[in-house]
Amino acid sequence: MIPLKKPNLRHCFNFPVTATYDKYVSFPENFAPCISGFLSEIMFRAFCSVIMNTIVVVSQYIISINIIESVLKNLYKALVFSKIEPALDYIYNSMPDLIILAINMDDSFTINILNNLKKDPMFNQLPVLAVLPDQFDISSWDPSFAEDYIWETDLEREILARVNLCILRSNRVVEINPLTRLPGNISINRQIQDRLEKGKEFAIAYADLDYFKPFNDYYGFSRGDEVIKMTGRLILNIVKNKQPNNSFIGHIGGDDFIFIMDLNFIEETSQEIIDAFDKIISILYNPEDRIKDCIESIDRQNRARTFPIISISIGITNTETGTFLHYGEITGRASEMKKYAKQFKGSCYRLDKRKDLFAV
Repeated sequence: MIPLKKPNLRHCFNFPVTATYDKYVSFPENFAPCISGFLSEIMFRAFCSVIMNTIVVVSQYIISINIIESVLKNLYKALVFSKIEPALDYIYNSMPDLIILAINMDDSFTINILNNLKKDPMFNQLPVLAVLPDQFDISSWDPSFAEDYIWETDLEREILARVNLCILRSNRVVEINPLTRLPGNISINRQIQDRLEKGKEFAIAYADLDYFKPFNDYYGFSRGDEVIKMTGRLILNIVKNKQPNNSFIGHIGGDDFIFIMDLNFIEETSQEIIDAFDKIISILYNPEDRIKDCIESIDRQNRARTFPIISISIGITNTETGTFLHYGEITGRASEMKKYAKQFKGSCYRLDKRKDLFAV
């Protein structure tokens, strides 16, 4: 697998960043960023961005790239990469909606990388549309990594229909959360049960946002969705950079997330998630609310009250804390630890320190 770079917080937001274009908007004069420098401008761009499906295009052919960009502009965000390696870095960090890949006659390297990517449970439902040269011998081709293909000569006429169809099919898969593009409950349960049945040792973390509902009520669903997407991409980014292989991230629903890692990575990763989240989250508040460090909204009893900035609570358990036969048992433990973590002020994680009394 291609080694990943240091976590890039740019990928936690919903806007295009590529090696081929990396343009940023200017700040309005009255904008007062809470974080200085490069990250502030990135966050502001993310805050202002329009929600669109993201497509990663991997091709070295200028004519094909121009056709794809021309047809898809204003409908999709197309991020162009000339090679698979830098594209893979973005894919691991940001989970696009589709990959369009131009296949060379003898490019076994790229195909092997994509086959390995699709073996990862995080990415096995990420659709790939292959662009084939007209002289390609499809009779001897194993298209196991691709959901569909299109001939180069048909690009201008058919690319939009094929892209729409690929994304429509993907959105029909119930195991993918449509907001974060992360695996949902079916995949989460399958991942945990499979590891338990194989006797693997692992740690599981349950992450939940504090004071998200009043934020959502106060600012509206659109900005609430941005918080959820940012959180999902942040967790995906940090977990996969810390442990590229045999880790898993899932979106339970709402503001609840699960990630699975080796025991020796889970605490450090959780702390990194907390640090990054606390550094970023305030940018999604209005300047006057950032200054007050709170908002005034309605609680669950329909009473007006003051709420602090959103924080994140993470509960952690692992297979050493008990004998677990069913995924519900260990996720229940992680949920208990998450509830315990939520009793503390601010973002934090709490580790289950119980031991299995019947272990041999």
